[in-house]
Amino acid sequence: MPNDIVYTGAGLDRAGHLRRDDAWVEARLRDSATRIVPVWRARNLIAAGEAPRAVFFADKDAQDIRARAEHISLLGLVDGLAWFAADLSALDEATATDIAARSPRPASFMDLRQAGALMDRREGTLMAYARGIVHWHQRHRFCGTCGSPTASRHGGHMRACTNAACGAEHFPRTDPAVIMLVTRPARKGDPGSGQCLLARQPHWPKGMYSSLAGFVEPGESLEEAVRREVLEETGIDVGAVLYRASQPWPFPSSLMLGFRAIAETDAITIDGHELEDARWFSRDEIARVDKSDLRLSRKDSIARWLIEDWLKENA
Repeated sequence: MPNDIVYTGAGLDRAGHLRRDDAWVEARLRDSATRIVPVWRARNLIAAGEAPRAVFFADKDAQDIRARAEHISLLGLVDGLAWFAADLSALDEATATDIAARSPRPASFMDLRQAGALMDRREGTLMAYARGIVHWHQRHRFCGTCGSPTASRHGGHMRACTNAACGAEHFPRTDPAVIMLVTRPARKGDPGSGQCLLARQPHWPKGMYSSLAGFVEPGESLEEAVRREVLEETGIDVGAVLYRASQPWPFPSSLMLGFRAIAETDAITIDGHELEDARWFSRDEIARVDKSDLRLSRKDSIARWLIEDWLKENA
């Protein structure tokens, strides 16, 4: 795994072997050194600035947050210290603002994507993890088998149906999505080769282009998903599909599986539904993005990483 992809590399021990030990989990929650990461309505508590910092709570503040939380989930251990996510979404905005005011620096609950690319890697990863596990709990309050209420178990990593006649157990899931940078290799005597394919959706900011992406369908391999999505959206046939890296993307609950896809055809035919435009871009055009009207995908995304990874090959 490359070490420069945002929301990865926290050095976290997820302590999966300890989650089932209720006494151990409770002891960690009562430990004054334990850190609580609050999440309010899909937003993380962040002290903004040129170097945004995560805001978390310990000691008495942590106990207060725990008492107010709808549920608590163990994130894991960092250097032996326990970290938990706390869902405060049921609180009104005024109360959430009061909690934010406890930070030693001016802070507010905000979308992590506003600051994630600028944050300390470990802090950003923990906050993304917290956001993701909170989202899962919110979407699984009721059993998908019988409809009865569920209850959190295993340190927040399982929800059990409270209907004794059912007893179904539900575990956190993420949706696999492929994201691929389609490229045309440079060919001698062909000035139009050595390009990458980028596209834009109608609702994106003006001038913004990114790599193609889509969800994996049932019964489909990752490579098949890459080829299908590229063909459906742009009419381009893809040959080789090469895995590059992955990124958890808790907006709200995806795992982005990044690929390089080698085009076998050149003519673009956009689908007219998801895409507004798709074009081939040269390395020079991408490298001069700061001096043009072109805007690339956000810096905390693996889409941007795939583009920059391609640029580095001939740097």
